[in-house]
Amino acid sequence: MAKRTAVKNAAKPTDGINPRQPCPCGSGKRYKACHGSEGGPGDVMVSRPFEGLAAECELIALREFVPSATVKLPLAKGDREITLATVLPMAAAGLVRGDGTAFVGLQVQIRSGDISRDLARAIRWAEDAETGEALSVVGPDNGENPGRLQDVLDVDAELSPELHDDFAWWMPPDNQPTGEVALSLERANSAILPTARVDAPGVKAAYWVDAGDKAHLRWVRPEAEEKLLNAMARLHVRGELDLGEGSRYAGSFRAHGLVVPVWDLDREMHATEWAGPAEALGKRLLDALASVEDEPITDAERRAREGLRGRQITLR
Repeated sequence: MAKRTAVKNAAKPTDGINPRQPCPCGSGKRYKACHGSEGGPGDVMVSRPFEGLAAECELIALREFVPSATVKLPLAKGDREITLATVLPMAAAGLVRGDGTAFVGLQVQIRSGDISRDLARAIRWAEDAETGEALSVVGPDNGENPGRLQDVLDVDAELSPELHDDFAWWMPPDNQPTGEVALSLERANSAILPTARVDAPGVKAAYWVDAGDKAHLRWVRPEAEEKLLNAMARLHVRGELDLGEGSRYAGSFRAHGLVVPVWDLDREMHATEWAGPAEALGKRLLDALASVEDEPITDAERRAREGLRGRQITLR
């Protein structure tokens, strides 16, 4: 009698996704071991948590280096208006101010590997929170799972944050802080570096900051790292990877899956004076990005690319 061989049933696609393919959340795991597993994903690190959102670059800037800013969240549904803030009192994850204004904080401690999921949890909390309530830390133990930011926001909406010189907006108008809030406000105000958004056609998520001895431009780029470095190397070889007189390319850092190039600037020049040079550089960069698709980089550009890569650091 022939020996029977057990045949495992092939894994069935879920929601049109092959279970053996990488999970769309960006965790690096197969779908069947992440969001396609029974009970959903465990605590996995998501390297690019804001991918798929039109506001991805702006969210990274607000998370990593913009000190005091607020912006109304473009919620996909819901009646309550919720404001995203860089930092809240006591570094809270969520807060409902005395006048009923609901906030969620972006520069916060998280307890999972996916800040997009944690922010969605904070938004869910803020939808029902009462005046005066605060959410100190958000994580997997904060109630039901509402999904990720990509599930609760309008994914096509851009963000135009309002920058503030201090954190006075923590309090309702005409209210004076007291106790721990007053101390937290004083400490937060003392740590602010003058920062301005560089607004120009084709320029998004670019911020000027006065660091004291010099000024910088930090520009979150949406392109894949390798393609961006190839284009930047092409500009570097041509001597076009700067913003003109009084500037020099300083290096870059990685944050949440994207690259943030940084330029040193003449701090005697106002932030608005860099809008034109940033627009011109943006156009050169777009041209270079298009050209590296058709023309492979040269040996000189390859060496320049490795030099640029050597001046990178990774924040998150």
